[in-house]
Amino acid sequence: MTTETLETQNLTGASLIAGQSVPGAGRTVNGVNPATNEALEPGYTLIDEAQLAVATAAAAEAFDSFSQLDPETHARFLEKVAENIEAEAEPLTERVMAETGLPRARVQGERGRTVNQLRLFASVVRQGDFRGTRWNTADPERKPLPKPDVRQRLIPLGPVAVFGASNFPLAFSVAGGDTASALAAGCPVVFKAHNAHPGTSEIVGAAITAAVKEIGLHPGVFSLIYGPGASIGQALASDPAIKAVGFTGSRGAGVSLMQAAAAREVPIPVYAEMSSINPVFFFERLLEDTVAAGEDAVADLANAYLGSVTGSSGQLCTAPGLVFVPAGASGDVFLAAVGEAAKPAAGQTMLTKSIAASWNEGVEELASQSGVELVGRGTPGEGENAPAPVIYQASSAAFRNNPVLHEEIFGAASLVVRYDSSEDLISAAKRLEGQLTATLHLSEADHEQAAPLIPVLEGKVGRILANGWPTGVEVNHSMVHGGPFPATSDSRTTSVGTRAIERFLRPVAYQNLPESLLPQPVQAENPWKLNRRVNGSISLAE
Repeated sequence: MTTETLETQNLTGASLIAGQSVPGAGRTVNGVNPATNEALEPGYTLIDEAQLAVATAAAAEAFDSFSQLDPETHARFLEKVAENIEAEAEPLTERVMAETGLPRARVQGERGRTVNQLRLFASVVRQGDFRGTRWNTADPERKPLPKPDVRQRLIPLGPVAVFGASNFPLAFSVAGGDTASALAAGCPVVFKAHNAHPGTSEIVGAAITAAVKEIGLHPGVFSLIYGPGASIGQALASDPAIKAVGFTGSRGAGVSLMQAAAAREVPIPVYAEMSSINPVFFFERLLEDTVAAGEDAVADLANAYLGSVTGSSGQLCTAPGLVFVPAGASGDVFLAAVGEAAKPAAGQTMLTKSIAASWNEGVEELASQSGVELVGRGTPGEGENAPAPVIYQASSAAFRNNPVLHEEIFGAASLVVRYDSSEDLISAAKRLEGQLTATLHLSEADHEQAAPLIPVLEGKVGRILANGWPTGVEVNHSMVHGGPFPATSDSRTTSVGTRAIERFLRPVAYQNLPESLLPQPVQAENPWKLNRRVNGSISLAE
């Protein structure tokens, strides 16, 4: 596939519905360069509910053939999507930078993550364990009743609606984790583009559409739509053809989708990643050892904290918005270093004007709370959408008693909470809402103090890490990117890593069905060469 076939230099401004370019019947929106607030061409026409119904109907029509695709063809499709995205690397990078203000290195890294996770899911499809095949063999001689032949597998749910995230225009967008895992599960996808980066979405949507055609799949396997966020989003979540929703965004929008999905005649699951402030816990001996090591060691730790807070202008779902530091001499030294590290930190352009405005409102509200004090502030960047990074502090008592101190500020801002004892720390941790991550900074001498905190955190977060920073989510077989509400709508799942595929599957059992009627994944001859559990024991494919 070439640049000419995708026409990335001549974007259409239209939705891609089941392989066709479809201008919307509604108003027009433009992407905006947040560094200059300049509108970008072309304008994108928004579809109405009648046009949406065409996309969802096509997805429903595509489901039967796509859900039964053989592993090799299925995996090759995912790989072809990755290849097509890579073929558009430079024009795609330029468009992302223009629509988001993100630096080139960040965009290139995110593009690599996007294609790599597509290839990772291709390997999952080929390997096949996600199908969950099980077989309890028959025993007609068993007394008092014969034992039946029962076989089980996981099957795709059906068409999935996926909503693009504002802060990850590639990795959590058109071909991002929700789309990749849904397609890997065998579910067609209707993707609602984020209106902040419509050109980026069209380039990637065209790459997927081309792959659908090149592999010879039903065109309804994928559609990309542009529409009014509230009305089309609600209609998409309420459409009878849609069987699950993947979403990354604000708590308000996520809860609204959850309510719409629950109110349907047949409710469906919504897998929404929403709000998290990702607490970081510093322990006494770790800080004492750092202070003893000298000013450079303290400065390094402070700079690492600032780097995690300010990376991508703090617009990462795992940014450390809350840090617990002991109230004592070592904590004082560390915070003094944080204040110094903050001074040269320049604001980075935020993704949109509205996100920058929300950040300012959140910071103003936090700063106005009783007992909240400034630790350090950086300098504004260029343009009105690049506010200065800021760090505040408050006591553990203030944190426990003031819900405003628990609220997420999406951007480069963080609150340090000073705690007095292990009991005080655990008491504060128990007040936390559900989070994506929790991080422990500790030495071996702190393990005894940290041990009682672990079970508390297990009930609060999806990922616990030590002596690092929560930003930077590895995409692999073991990763969990989820957590109790409001971090996500369902704490039993993950949106990153290969277990993300499980969100879009359900179990079906086949009891005493004739061999000729059984689907291939559970046939006795095992034509797809799947590992399976037979009578409770793992049976590896030959």
